[in-house]
Order: sequence, then C-alpha cells, then structure tokens
Amino acid sequence: MKRMASTVAVAALVLGGTAAASSGLSGGRSHDERALEATRTAPSRGIEARVNALLRRMTTQEKLQQVQLLSDGQITDADAQAGVGGVFSLTDPAKINHYQKIAVEQSRLHIPILFAYDTIHGYRTVFPVPLGAASSFDPGVASTDASIGARESATVGIKQVYSPMVDVSHEPRWGRIVEGNGEDPYLGSVMAAARVKGAQGPNYAAPDKVVTSVKHFVAYGQPEGGRDYNTTDMSEQRLRNIYLPPFKAAVDAGADTVMCSFNAINGVPGCANSYTETQILKKEWHFDGFIESDYTAVAETRACPPKTPDNGSCGHGTAADGPEAGANALMAGTDSEMVSTNIRDYGAQLLAQHRITMARLDDAVRRILRVKFRAGLFEHPYVDQARAVDPASFVTAADRTAARTAAQKSMVLLKNDGPTLPFSASAKTAVIGPLGDDQHDMLGPWWGQGRDEDAVSLYTGIKAQNPNTTFTQGCTRANVDPPAAKDDDACSNADLAAVTAAANSADQVVLALGETREMSGEANSRSDISLPGDEQKIIDAVKATGKPFAVVLFNGRPLTLGPVVDSSPAILEAWFPGIEGGNAVADVLFGKVNPGGKLPVSFPQRVGQVPIYYNHEPTGRPCDVTQKYVSRYRDLRTCDPLFAFGFGLSYTTFNVSALDLSRTQVGPHGSLTATVTVTNTGTRAGDDVVQLYLHDPVASISQPVRRLRGFERVTLQPGETRKVTFTVDRSDFGFYDNRGKFVVEPGAIDLYAGDSSAASLTKTFTVTAH
Repeated sequence: MKRMASTVAVAALVLGGTAAASSGLSGGRSHDERALEATRTAPSRGIEARVNALLRRMTTQEKLQQVQLLSDGQITDADAQAGVGGVFSLTDPAKINHYQKIAVEQSRLHIPILFAYDTIHGYRTVFPVPLGAASSFDPGVASTDASIGARESATVGIKQVYSPMVDVSHEPRWGRIVEGNGEDPYLGSVMAAARVKGAQGPNYAAPDKVVTSVKHFVAYGQPEGGRDYNTTDMSEQRLRNIYLPPFKAAVDAGADTVMCSFNAINGVPGCANSYTETQILKKEWHFDGFIESDYTAVAETRACPPKTPDNGSCGHGTAADGPEAGANALMAGTDSEMVSTNIRDYGAQLLAQHRITMARLDDAVRRILRVKFRAGLFEHPYVDQARAVDPASFVTAADRTAARTAAQKSMVLLKNDGPTLPFSASAKTAVIGPLGDDQHDMLGPWWGQGRDEDAVSLYTGIKAQNPNTTFTQGCTRANVDPPAAKDDDACSNADLAAVTAAANSADQVVLALGETREMSGEANSRSDISLPGDEQKIIDAVKATGKPFAVVLFNGRPLTLGPVVDSSPAILEAWFPGIEGGNAVADVLFGKVNPGGKLPVSFPQRVGQVPIYYNHEPTGRPCDVTQKYVSRYRDLRTCDPLFAFGFGLSYTTFNVSALDLSRTQVGPHGSLTATVTVTNTGTRAGDDVVQLYLHDPVASISQPVRRLRGFERVTLQPGETRKVTFTVDRSDFGFYDNRGKFVVEPGAIDLYAGDSSAASLTKTFTVTAH
C-alpha cells in the first residue's frame, strides 16, 4: 500500500497543481500546456521608483481617494479633481476624456483615472459566452475573443476589464455558470491563461491592450443551493485543488488585478478574507497588482440593523458598521473599494484609532499606482475620440469571421440518430421556435456594448444558405426582466396548430429552443433547469408529424433534457453563440462545418442529481443501481449524468489508440510523456479533442476518480492519423492536502486517454520516493 504523507510526502518547491510544466522532453507539449506557460515579468525598477516618489508626495486624503472605485453614475467633477482612483462602466469616450482631463490637469498630483468595464465575451463584437467557448477545448478561441474585446474596449478609453471570470462550478442552477469554463480546474486554468494573454499581450500599455481583473476570488461558483451571492463552505484541500488553480493560472499569465467575491467562504466574506487575499494571493503567489472589491461587497460585510431587510447594503454580519467594514476589508488585503465608500470615508478616523495602518494603506495605493504606470496611463491618459466614435473601429469583417469561427468551434452535437444531421441545404426547411428569429438572445448575458442589430438570428443564417426556408415562432414570450415570477419570460401560449402546419409543409425542421439571455447570468439562478414553458410541447407536436427535425439549444447552463432526448432525433448545443450565431449554426446544420465541441460541464438527468460532476471523490459504497445500500437515488435507474464532461459527437468517427508512456517510473521532481494515436475512421473531415485523465488510486487524501490533465483539439481528414503527446509531471500527480501543502506521494498512478471523461484506454506508471 501507499504511504503516510507526513513521512514521505515531498513538499512542492513552487505552488503547483495547475499547469503541465515545460520539461524539454522530446515530443513537445500540447496546446493546453503551452497556454499555461507563465508570462508574469519581474517588477520594473523604473516603475517602482516612480511609484515610490509619487507616494511620498501624497497626503492621507489623496491616498484614500486612490483606493476608491466609483461607478459611472457616481463620478463627479469633484471626485476627479480630488484624485479618485478608478471608475467603471463609463463607456462614452467624451466623458472619459472629460474626467481624465480634470484628474490629469487639475488635480494636485495629476494621477490619471483607471477606467474599467465588464468586457466578458466581447465589447461590441460579441463572441460565444465563456461556457460555450470552453466547449471548444481550444485556448485560441478564448485568446482571440479576449484580444478583440481588449482592442475595442481600449479604443473608447477603457484600460481595465473585469474578466476573465474563472470560477469553477458544479452548480447548473447558478446563473453565472455561463460566465466561466465549467466544472474542471484544468480546462478552466487553460482558458483563464489564454484570456489573460489575449487581453494583455506582452505589455498592456499597448494601445490595443488592457489589464485584466480575474474574478471572483474565490469559490464564488459553489454557492449553497445554487443561489447567487450565497455562502460557500469547503475544505482546504478542495479549495486548493479545484477552485484556486484557474486563479493561479491567470495570475501566472500576468493578470495584474483581481476582484474579490461577494460570498463568504467558510464564514469569512471574500473581500475581508486575509487568508485568501493576503496569505495566498499576495504572499504565496507573489501577486503585486491590486485587488478591487465587487459591487458594494465591502458594505455587505456589515450586520443588518434589527428588522431591516437584507437589501444588498448589509448582510454578512462580520462588521458592526461602516468603519469596521472598511477596516476589515483594507487590512485583509482589499486595495480598492467598489461603489461603497467605507475606506475613503472613514480612513482618517481609522488611522487615528490605529484600526488600520499607514503601511497597509500605502501598500494598497502603491499597488494601484503600479498598475496605472504599467498600463501607460501617465504617458497616454486620453482617448482618441475620432477613432473611438468611428464605426470602422468596431465589428470589422475580420472580427465577424473570428466570432463565426469561435461559435462553430463552441457547438456540441449531443445526439444524432440516423444520422439526422447534416441537413440538405436545398430541401424546404422550417425554422420553428421562440428563439428562431431572435437577435437579442444570441448575444447572451453580459453582452458588453453589443447591439441586437449586429447579431445574425438563426432564421437569417439558415435562409442565407437555403432560401427555401420559413419561420414560425410557435409561442410568445413576455420578456420580463427581472421576471415577476418563475420564468415569466418563458415560451407560453404555444400555437401548436401553427407549429404542426409549418412542420408538415417542410421537408426538415429546425427547432430553436432554450433560455432567453435574461434567464442566465448574474442574479438568475433557477430551481427548475428544464426547457422553460411550452417548449417541450412544440417538440412533441413536431415529432407527431414524422418529419426529420433537429433541436438547436440556446442556453447558458446545463439543462435537464431527458424528455428532449427521448423525443428528438438530433440535438445541437449552441449555447449563446454571439453576433455570428445564426450563420455558425447554419454552417453546422448544413454540414459546411463538422461540430467538434465537447461539454465542459456535466448535464444532469434531473436537477435532484446536482451537484454531479465527473471528477468527484470515490466513496466506500459507490453507486450501483442494482443494490440498495449504496450511494444512489432510488427513483433514478442510473448513476450517470445525462451527458458527461468531455462528451460530444461528430459527423465522422474517431479512434484513440496506442497509449504509450516514455517511462514507467518517475521521481517526485521528474516527468514523463504520454503519447496517443488518434485516427479519423469516418468519411468526413472533422475535429476531435484528445483528452488525458489521471487517477491516484491510493493516497493519504481520497483523490478524484479522474482528473483532466491534458487535451488537444485536432483536425483530421478521413483516414488521417496523428500522434498527440502530453507532458505529465509533479503538477499533475501531486495534490494539496488539508494543511494547504502541495505534496507528491510515491505509488501507482493510472492514466486514461480518449475523447471524453469516459476514456477507457489506460496505462499505469509509478512515482518513486526519491
């Protein structure tokens, strides 16, 4: 048997566990491994000297102004003249220049303002939502999205983006799962690093680059009950093995700002948590940028007065009042307070009472100034207004091409009996469903400054390739935001007669179903994650006609699709695909593009299975539906999700074979390569995602049944074969224990290779003690 970690575990030399390190071994590294290579540079002595010189000249009030972050509705000329640190959500370049001119030319120290915005999956050129982009298993999709979003944001004077959102989540009920990369920390790490590098480049002072703010630090994606803003409680090892790795990857990639989270973790609010903010982020990870709070998150640490409803201005109860809230947040490590003004308003009082220190205030200001210097704001504070209002600066032809490619790569074929797809591009086609001719919802939640008129609806995209196409909406939507009751904007009043007539008049039917964009995203948790309203009735009506049909899903979360799967011959998961969504879906439906996306998150059979995720820990009584006294649901005749992590079909077939290891033994600081062969065994060119999983069967802490540790998306012609090589090292076979220590324990390690999390090709190697 294996070992006790206390006697033979090897402590990590660096905080690892997120990236396959560069090894120099023959065979190279996969694309995901290259995406995780660190790019953070050493501090510039010149910038540090300028920061320190400026800090020495600042009064206490000027320092307190620098740690204040205001919204577009709060900022005034007086704030700019007083030297406010930052402003977010202001997108008018004339107003940005107005306030910047006051700050730079009229304030005593001429410190520029850092303007920020939530550019999540595009500013004007809206790409697929991040959960969709994660389905591509291609870091290039995330990088291109971030690069174009950065350029458009910087064009109007925004120099910081509140992106990427890297929260790992096992909660499909949680609306903000749409903003992240799903349930896996490794995939999340690769995509996080790619977005940071795309947005920042090698130097975010460049006119087309921005500084990124990775969010929400930390474990915001696992709220109790799936309810947004709710509390989170978890072990140290789970925090470090699952939820922290994507943040570490983003910081390693160069992210210079971080947003602390609304939620409390283990009873301590994210924006007043010295362990996560100072101990882990700043000390262990050597992060020298700044942390801003989320919207009023500092104020929300206060206790609510008696008989006062929790209206968002108070709640956690770890601070008695505003001064204590400000003191707790600053001393825990929060450097910039968003919207609420406790640190600025009470800072002088708190200093006099020795409840905060000048050293800590100086540290916060130094971090903010450092980022402003790195961003080049002191040299180039103003916006080129002519360029900022020029339509040619946004949504260019090249940008549209990139958005279309991203949407194509993000789609996942869930079912294709027959096969039903691809459809004929000349046969009479009926597009039916509430999302069929909908530009608005193609953009998804957090659409930046995207405009409905820029988006291509599904009907428009299909009709462009097949003029012999009709559209029938099939039901109505209230489009209430926020809905007054459960899913008030769901499909209702289904006109099944019109649906049946449209289907009968066509040779093939495309059903456009799913969620509105208002059903997903922040503050949009759902207790029922099935198709909303009357959408299943529409499916049943079309099925009764006997016509071939495919369901195209637009949504921002995994849905419970049992009835859909039972009644539909083909299902294409399109997520919210962005401005080129209609064209991209048409490309896939008519076979111009072969879908190759894979699911970044498990789809449950029923909501009662939640949380269900592939990388769960084993149990002494694993699920077996033929037994009683095991870990199962008595009313569900399966142990599995409806669709598993890493799953996705194609119009062709692939075979992954010949897993080969470069060695069968490796030391605790060593590495090996794993090589597999993938072959297109079908008749069409297509993409497959080769996936490498690891399992440590005997460890001092029970390890997940599988952990993704490598992937590579490959394009193969019919009959073509390719070898894919992955590097495996201590960051892969090590793990964090409940003391927060990274350990590598000797013993057997199982590797699995295939093109889903159910991969069956396996080999074993041994980690030695020395």
